Amino acid sequence: MCRNIRALYNFAPPASEAEILAAATQYVRKISGFNQPSRTNEAAFQTAIVEIARVSAELLAALETTTPPKDREVEAARARERSAKRFAS
Repeated sequence: MCRNIRALYNFAPPASEAEILAAATQYVRKISGFNQPSRTNEAAFQTAIVEIARVSAELLAALETTTPPKDREVEAARARERSAKRFAS
């Protein structure tokens, strides 16, 4: 998975529209190979982002789990710890 796309499911508070849109943007950039599309491709690029964000939001709303939601701050601290270990010299 692309490192910039983070899991958005089962967090407290739930993923915001902005987070879902950012993940959709990263996904479209990854599969298209464009960081910034040409003017010719801009409409298709933006349409794909909006549709993927919509479908992603529907997916997140439809998923069910019995595990309690993860705390964003705890998960962020764990990620920082993993990063510090990974990049320690």
